[in-house]
Amino acid sequence: MHCVKLLRQRLIAREFDRQVAELQVRIAILNGDTALGIPVTEAVG
Repeated sequence: MHCVKLLRQRLIAREFDRQVAELQVRIAILNGDTALGIPVTEAVG
């Protein structure tokens, strides 16, 4: 929720269950973007 607030986004859904689903989708997208930015290290030798 903190990251969503940092992006200054508001929830579009009005019903609680739909808000939960909306946040889950947004979090999945943020986690995917974060995973893309993490370097992969491999042992050489």
